Amino acid sequence: MRRFSQVFTIVVFLSTAAWSQPAAEPAQVLGYLSSAQTSEVVRIVPPAPMSGDPRFQTDMAIFHATRSLEGSARWTLAQSDDNLSLAGLLYAFRCALGLTLTPDDAPKLTVLLTRANSDAYAAANVIKIRYQHKRPFQVAEGDVCVSPSSKAALERSPDYPSGHTALSWETGLMLSQLTPDKAVDLLARARAFGQSRVVCGVHNFSAVEAGWMTATGVFAMEMSSPEFRKDLDAARTEFASLRAAAKAKPTGCGVEARTLSNNPY
Repeated sequence: MRRFSQVFTIVVFLSTAAWSQPAAEPAQVLGYLSSAQTSEVVRIVPPAPMSGDPRFQTDMAIFHATRSLEGSARWTLAQSDDNLSLAGLLYAFRCALGLTLTPDDAPKLTVLLTRANSDAYAAANVIKIRYQHKRPFQVAEGDVCVSPSSKAALERSPDYPSGHTALSWETGLMLSQLTPDKAVDLLARARAFGQSRVVCGVHNFSAVEAGWMTATGVFAMEMSSPEFRKDLDAARTEFASLRAAAKAKPTGCGVEARTLSNNPY
């Protein structure tokens, strides 16, 4: 009980502070994996593209092409997906879940997602530090969907892999474990969340792909943790109760579905 209280206290702090920080900032909560384990993910994710190679050229072509989305509904959704707080992630998945949740609604789910995402966050940072890859707007001219102050913060955090993508994909994987009947919808929304980083112009396509691989590798390793499986079971029980008690459907889902009906690139 004491350990749960300590973790939950950290979760509350993280919900209001650390989740909103740039992806290069260190995570402030205990995950399920050791630093040695999260460092192993670098063996799964391919190296960042080198200037002039085909992957780099593809990245730049996609960056230039997606600048035409500025002002569109997809651009607006990408701006919403810039919110990496736990509340922001749960909001992004509300339509896929068929349920609107906040961290306060689901303390056990909050602990699971916060600790699991801490592992994904740590693994992404290991790879960022290793490659120090530049973001697309640092290589070529083009508008981005974030504020000048946010853009300045992003310039201090390397491009590869995308931290937003790693955490949103990890969240999609976690939620899919809790509600398998919604797995396709959840993972499709997680994919779109990562693509929003390309739409925004703040990450390269290759960095988003690397974010998906980072989270998948982390999730696979977390499955070997008894503590993780215990928290997953607790969150599953809690989520089933919340789902059964839900009375209202999320709003805005029709608009979101139409916006996401076509891939942005």
